Amino acid sequence: MATKPLMQSTGRRKSAVARVRLRTGSGTITVNKRTLDEYFPSATLRMHATEALRVASQVETFDIDVTIDGGGIAGQAGALRLGIARGLIALDPDLRPSLKRAGRVTRDAREKESKKYGLKKARKAPQYSKR
Repeated sequence: MATKPLMQSTGRRKSAVARVRLRTGSGTITVNKRTLDEYFPSATLRMHATEALRVASQVETFDIDVTIDGGGIAGQAGALRLGIARGLIALDPDLRPSLKRAGRVTRDAREKESKKYGLKKARKAPQYSKR
């Protein structure tokens, strides 16, 4: 049985939801019971997901356990980044200005626009035919 988390937070991006639990530790990150390197094979996505830790200079301070549902891999990385940032701010409010300056506190609210009837996608119309 794992120890009780120091802080729990939630991050969302597109349709992905990340539930983040921070514990004091050595800096290991577990995503859906897999290591960060296994879950995000791309170095770019790993860097994107852990950006809040680097901005706050807390890379090897916390063990992070994450459960991610929904969305694609890029949305999940963005959700993880926001969840980590919110957790760090809850633990130490003094980190907020630096994270805010780096743009890590704001939730990216862009979602996929829904399809409209009579159209092929949200805005793409069928090809016009004069005759």
